[in-house]
Amino acid sequence: MAQSTKYVDREIPKISLHDFDSRTDEIAAELVAAAENVGFFSITNHGISLPEIESMFSISEAFFALPDDVKATVPWSANNVGWEKNAQVRPSTGMPDTKESYQLQFGDNMEKEHAWISDEHLQGFKKNALEFMHRVQAVSEKLMTCFARGLGFPDDYFIRVHDVSRPNSQTTMRLLHYFAIPETTDGKVYHRAGAHADWDLLTLLFQREGQSGLEICPGREVVTEFGMGDTWTKVDMGPEDIICNIGDLLMSWSDDRFKSTFHRVKAPSDPGDYFGDRYSIAFFNQPCKDAAIQGPKKKYPIVTGEEFTANAMKRNYAALEAKRREMSSTKEIQAAA
Repeated sequence: MAQSTKYVDREIPKISLHDFDSRTDEIAAELVAAAENVGFFSITNHGISLPEIESMFSISEAFFALPDDVKATVPWSANNVGWEKNAQVRPSTGMPDTKESYQLQFGDNMEKEHAWISDEHLQGFKKNALEFMHRVQAVSEKLMTCFARGLGFPDDYFIRVHDVSRPNSQTTMRLLHYFAIPETTDGKVYHRAGAHADWDLLTLLFQREGQSGLEICPGREVVTEFGMGDTWTKVDMGPEDIICNIGDLLMSWSDDRFKSTFHRVKAPSDPGDYFGDRYSIAFFNQPCKDAAIQGPKKKYPIVTGEEFTANAMKRNYAALEAKRREMSSTKEIQAAA
């Protein structure tokens, strides 16, 4: 993969949220420009301290350090909560990501699925995770205000339909642990996170310093198309930065004005790459199930939040099946050669 990858430098905007209340219009203009041109940006002066971020990473690492049979007491469910290991297959690769993750939500799904790891196994996990999730949600709401203003909606337009206090909230925080990769070739193919676009409104990502691998590939013009270019850009921000990207939902909600950009976490293969265990935390802003979704120009038919998520999952599974058929056909041709 590394030999065929073409890299180019792209400017990934860094946007400060300081003095937000008095600078909302200025910040909104910067965010809109980033959303229109790159689809990725980082934010600084967001109000979440480095010790708070490091504390959540420590909690995450403590969870992943538990034995698999303990983590399996909170298995992943179709309600998008719980733990999975080597289970997520991307349509771009047709192979499982070399990772494990634990998905958390604010709403009823966590209780319904008994998806909170018990205090018996990890004391205070639920309390500490929810506190951090609410801190990130507060930052998300500032960004939502700006994007609503940029699209001509009322300032609270996106906030109201992403109300995490409602039982049918779908917003998710995902703790991620990418496994260490051998530095010498063992004949296996690894994918930390194959190329994909997020299908939420907006993703906020926390990364640990020195644990590289995130790369972006702009080139998508219409949310209904695959639209991946052929050049990649490495993303490496400071430990206090929050890396953000536009999801398919906001691309659709903006009538394709804002770009949901393909990205990946590349498996290390070259000198200088990071081969060790890699941790990140992704916060996916997803609307309540009954939210009505349609852009100001009404380019796409109106759908609910639940329908949008279901449609996105169907497209993903269809693309995955197409990739599997392609891989199967390739193997048959190679076997016959």
